[in-house]
Amino acid sequence: TLIDEEDPSLGYISIRVGFHSGPVVASVVGELNPRYCLLGDTVNHASRMESNSDVNQISMSPQAKTLLLEQVSHAITQTRGTVSIKGKGDFECFSLDQSRDNYEVLLDKDVFVNIIDENKIDTGINTGS
Repeated sequence: TLIDEEDPSLGYISIRVGFHSGPVVASVVGELNPRYCLLGDTVNHASRMESNSDVNQISMSPQAKTLLLEQVSHAITQTRGTVSIKGKGDFECFSLDQSRDNYEVLLDKDVFVNIIDENKIDTGINTGS
């Protein structure tokens, strides 16, 4: 992806994204420099999803795929097959379809607002509802 379409000389950015869903423990850690941290196996699993993702891919665990499709039933996912995850074993992994239509559906403001409202997520953003 170009950093700036009007100035291609700035180059490209490539990222990998991975996510998983499950229980975590949240805490503020440290006295001198306190930080908000998420701890637990779920965080480690999400990290492994990212590190095993292909460049410019959104990789997810079966649990994350299930929750995604519950909330955005028309999202398109693809199986990546069985992937060996360090410290976890072999897991079937999925990726989000990279078609422009799929991203437009997922990034649709109304869909996003409905997910936030239905799950009573406090984003600090006024969704107008």
